[in-house]
Amino acid sequence: MRLLVLGGTEFVGRTVVEAALARGWEVTVFHRGRHRPPPGVRSLHGDRTAPDGLAALAADGGTWDAVVDTWSAAPRAVLDAARLLCGRAGRYAYLSSRSVYAWPRPPAGGDVEDGALVDGAAADAGPTDYPRDKRGGERAAVEAFGAQNSLLVRAGLILGPYENIGRLPWWLSRMARGGPVLAPGPRSLALQFIDARDLAAWLLGAVEQNLSGPYDLVGPPGHTTMGDLLEACVRVTGSGAELRWTEPAVLAEAGIEPWTQLPVWVPPDSETYDALHRADVTRALATGLVCRPAAETVADTWRWLTEIGGSAPQRPDRAAVGLDPEVEAKVLAGPRWGVAGTTPRERASGE
Repeated sequence: MRLLVLGGTEFVGRTVVEAALARGWEVTVFHRGRHRPPPGVRSLHGDRTAPDGLAALAADGGTWDAVVDTWSAAPRAVLDAARLLCGRAGRYAYLSSRSVYAWPRPPAGGDVEDGALVDGAAADAGPTDYPRDKRGGERAAVEAFGAQNSLLVRAGLILGPYENIGRLPWWLSRMARGGPVLAPGPRSLALQFIDARDLAAWLLGAVEQNLSGPYDLVGPPGHTTMGDLLEACVRVTGSGAELRWTEPAVLAEAGIEPWTQLPVWVPPDSETYDALHRADVTRALATGLVCRPAAETVADTWRWLTEIGGSAPQRPDRAAVGLDPEVEAKVLAGPRWGVAGTTPRERASGE
């Protein structure tokens, strides 16, 4: 198989490239040249936001069995690339997001991928907001390649090595510092995420199967819990950090922002929680999605993080995540920090 990856040097794109190389595929990456791609690929350089930014891709004249595009900004960049590659590639796989669904997100059950989508997204639009940019990118792929030759991968929360958003790296770095850690409860709160490597494996398998149309892609409901995830972070860092499970009401009173200040976590019994951690992925599971244990994702991310010196890369178009140490200390020192999902006896005994 011959694969073209638009990007291919960071996080999901890089993971897809490595997975394709491991399968023996011929891989070409088109990127700006700011990061070194994995060894074994052919590189083309260009900036999709610049005039004539696709010139190298146009002049190359290569053909591919499939294209993978992870673009997250103006949809017209997807449209320009897809139009250029139409007739030179067999299938266009666009990494979209579950954010393209209208609010509230579709409930579990039924044909979730056929749910209502955000309004106001256009294939030829400039940058707007994340949901409409991603939906516009979907429309661009379908407009150029047609519904039968375009694959729309609506990913949920993505974690794993190479992460450049900072969610799991922040938790790992926080555990590595040790001491009491503000752990958002309840401990048993079910979470959904997908390891970027599992996403890549499914995506390449979908290309081999000639799949088309939209697929929600994240781990199955209850893939892990907040407790299992954070306790795995404590174990792999070896810091002996003390998790202090804190009730959502206490966090709300302190003005702590879910998802951003406490990455991955949102309070239960909310529309946001339902949207992020109760996704129905029946269609993806039926077409080969397999998800590794959360502990493996945590361990491998920590290994990667230590190999690069402990500081994760940060995408310039995304705000940094994590809780200020002073805010954390203030909440933990207050009279009302509670432990969710445990009894007073268990708190006293450390069970």
